[in-house]
Amino acid sequence: WLNLTFALCLAWKILEAMAQTVVGAALLGAAGTAFLASPGSPGPVSQTAPSLRGTAPGNPGSAGSAGVAGTAALASLAGVAMAAAAGRRSGATSCNAAAVKKKGAKVVHGKEIPWNLFSPKAPYQGKVVENDFHPQTLTEPTGDANWETTHVTFDHGGKVPYIEGQSIGVIAPGPDKKGEQPAKIRLYSIASSAVGDDQTSKTVSLCVKRVVELDGKFSNRAKGEDKPDKAGTAFPENEVYRGVCSNHICDMSPGDDVLITGPTGAEMLLPEDPEANIIMLATGTGIAPMRSYLRLLFHDKAGAASDGSRKFKGLAWLFMGVPYSKSLLYDDEHQVYKKEFPDQFKYDYAVSREDKNAAGQKMYIQTK
Repeated sequence: WLNLTFALCLAWKILEAMAQTVVGAALLGAAGTAFLASPGSPGPVSQTAPSLRGTAPGNPGSAGSAGVAGTAALASLAGVAMAAAAGRRSGATSCNAAAVKKKGAKVVHGKEIPWNLFSPKAPYQGKVVENDFHPQTLTEPTGDANWETTHVTFDHGGKVPYIEGQSIGVIAPGPDKKGEQPAKIRLYSIASSAVGDDQTSKTVSLCVKRVVELDGKFSNRAKGEDKPDKAGTAFPENEVYRGVCSNHICDMSPGDDVLITGPTGAEMLLPEDPEANIIMLATGTGIAPMRSYLRLLFHDKAGAASDGSRKFKGLAWLFMGVPYSKSLLYDDEHQVYKKEFPDQFKYDYAVSREDKNAAGQKMYIQTK
């Protein structure tokens, strides 16, 4: 009886897992979303389907064939489970059939991506390096305390691979709001493509806004305690709260050590279909993942086709919102893309404190 119970539980787990796979394939196929089929599993993308990064792996098929194959296999799987149970000794009452997972990777839409290679307890120690494309401070003073946004690049020696749309964590020395040292990790969207700004696949860049609040609910500097930061900004006449991790990153200099976790994130990955149309909406440092996409689509060698054109054949349209024109991020890059790929790249800016909409109100991206 115990063996039979184990067999039924194991069979149920197998059926449940296969049902999820079949339903997932059907939903993805119905939505028209291209994804790479995992080895040995049918999927909507064939071996010869074009991809932004090359030939898509996997076996040709469809969501429908996946359902048929899955249904046909259920009885045999249950039989295997029963046979295996018959050979087990009595006393087995557990029904926990855990899926085998590969450390440091996650399968998303049939494609394996890097995943949590480094944890908060075991982070990777990288180095800050100078970026040849951008100065560290991207913005100009606007009169606001938190005017500064920086572009900071870390050398990870190829040990922290990632793809466009993912994030990494940074651990600041602290103390944080709760007095913890080191501070808990803060996640930041990656602003460079998978090969990095230098295209060596050994660097990662972040776009970070320095958090500074004056005379607010929280403060970690009493009046007279605030000292000039790397940008030269100080507020000794105020009670000041400085974001622990954002100020840690913004004050970094080439050669400094940095503790990195991740990568993580699977919600904002680029579609593999090179003819997809991509609409991007970003405010402030939310431009980070969009920049990572655009670097691959329009700049990097990795996104170039053999005939000199780009692998990407669709349209990329960016809507970006900032409070001041002095706060526009990566505008120089956007202008280059627009000039070189006028039929494939469009951008619209909404500068809320300078532009007005049709009703004479502040202009935001939703009214652009």
